[in-house]
Amino acid sequence: VLLVESGGGLVQPGGSLRLSCAASGFTFRNYDMSWYRQAPGKERELVALITSAGGISNYADSMKGRFTISRDNAKRTVYLQMNSLKPDDTAVYYCNARAIDAFNRAVEYWGQGTQVTVSS
Repeated sequence: VLLVESGGGLVQPGGSLRLSCAASGFTFRNYDMSWYRQAPGKERELVALITSAGGISNYADSMKGRFTISRDNAKRTVYLQMNSLKPDDTAVYYCNARAIDAFNRAVEYWGQGTQVTVSS
């Protein structure tokens, strides 16, 4: 199983980035996909989730209207479009895949993370 994030980097405040997470080794279309982030000295927080059926939930008020999650099942990839970036968005962004198996157990995978730095 692999989740490989890409698209992070250094961007000025007000700029945009698009993160990608390419998945392999599991049945991507059956998994809910999420983006989390962790800033230095802070706990990891959920940014946004898109269900296996394509339903979307953005969890943090500070990201509503600025971040958009999407998925392409044919490409086995989930995206996070981030606009109007702020210095507070600086963090390592992680991709997460989660599903419930036939035994009602949670199956979860994580990517290695991609650094996003918002600074002038």
